[in-house]
Amino acid sequence: MNIHKNAPLTPKGREAMVRNVIEGGLTKAVAALQFNVTAKTVAKWVERFRAEGVDGLRDRSSRPHSSPGQTPAATCAAVETFRRQRHTGKQIALEVGVSAATVSRILRRLGLNRLGAGRADPAL
Repeated sequence: MNIHKNAPLTPKGREAMVRNVIEGGLTKAVAALQFNVTAKTVAKWVERFRAEGVDGLRDRSSRPHSSPGQTPAATCAAVETFRRQRHTGKQIALEVGVSAATVSRILRRLGLNRLGAGRADPAL
C-alpha cells in the first residue's frame, strides 16, 4: 500500500481510532481532535468498520464504478475501421462526428495511434 507522508491515518491508525470510539466510549468529536481528522471522517470509518470489520478500514480505489459518458462501442468500431483504411485522425473525427481528441484516445487504446501500427495486422 502506498501511503503518502501527510496521511493522517493508516489502516492501523484507523483501527485504533475506531476501537477508541466503539470500545473506549470516545465521542466522534473527541476522536477527531485526537487523530487530527474531521468528525465526518471518524463517522465514515466507524460506519465502514461496523459494516465490514477490519477489512473495511483498508484504502479503496477512487475509480468510478461506471462511466456513463464512455464512447459507444459502435463509435469505437467505426474509428477502428476508418483507421485500418489508413485515414488520419482528423479525417476519422470528421467522418464519425467526434472530436479529434476522442479519436486519438480510442486509437491509443486500440494500439493504432500510429498509421504504421496496423500493418502487421493480418486483416490488412
